[in-house]
Amino acid sequence: MKSLQRRSLLNELMEQGVRITAQRRILIEIIQEAEGHLDAAMLLERASQRDARIDRATVYRTLELLKRLRLIDELDLMHLNGEKHFYEAKTTVDHVHLACFQCGRIEEFTSSLFDRLKMEISRQSGFQIRVIRLEVGGLCRRCLARNGGTNRQ
Repeated sequence: MKSLQRRSLLNELMEQGVRITAQRRILIEIIQEAEGHLDAAMLLERASQRDARIDRATVYRTLELLKRLRLIDELDLMHLNGEKHFYEAKTTVDHVHLACFQCGRIEEFTSSLFDRLKMEISRQSGFQIRVIRLEVGGLCRRCLARNGGTNRQ
């Protein structure tokens, strides 16, 4: 699956006049560059490798700022790893998260059908959609192949 294009967090923060401290810059760069979905503990671990002075409070304050400005999404990802929340920079297009119950893999999926569904919801309900999140749980292609094509859990 081709990775989705992420919005530039640093550019958007600077455009909004938000002060970018050295520690905040490190956290934002880690979120921006992440290949997968990060939870707060993973973000702190990676940030501490770059600057040992970054603490848990700085991580949570930065996450709250980015959420408040609608620059990142906070995801449950089917709670595959307990009650953790994961974070990702917003993408330029909405997408669905596919969570494998067997191996824990998370895939991002886009489709014009998803865009048409959003338009249909808006049209029928008169509701202006600003955020849409959809998580689908099941078995990924690899696990299904390992199980001989059957849904054994």
